[in-house]
Amino acid sequence: MKGLEKKKTYLRKNDRVMVMAGKDKGKVGRIKMIDLKKYRAIVEGAQIVKRHTKPGPRTSGGIIEKEAPIHISNLMLICPKCTDPVRIGKKILEDGSKVRVCKKCGEAIPTESK
Repeated sequence: MKGLEKKKTYLRKNDRVMVMAGKDKGKVGRIKMIDLKKYRAIVEGAQIVKRHTKPGPRTSGGIIEKEAPIHISNLMLICPKCTDPVRIGKKILEDGSKVRVCKKCGEAIPTESK
């Protein structure tokens, strides 16, 4: 069945990424949220859009700036060791656990980078 393939990504929440295409090309930020169904991510400080809202019972109206989702293919992970945008590989360690690996320096990338 077409369109039901499971999408995957090696990017995780809180990873530092660089935007590689679009109006915010070159910006660096942390991933706040990933939506695998739409294959998009929200990055802090990138893809800022203005949302016009009406006043409600809990919120005042006005123009709110917030981050919009970016397609995951337009993001590259920044390696914590070599501080460059890199491609990601995977490696299985001796104890059987999988880790993400930087293709440039070969360093393991921690899953929860702060």
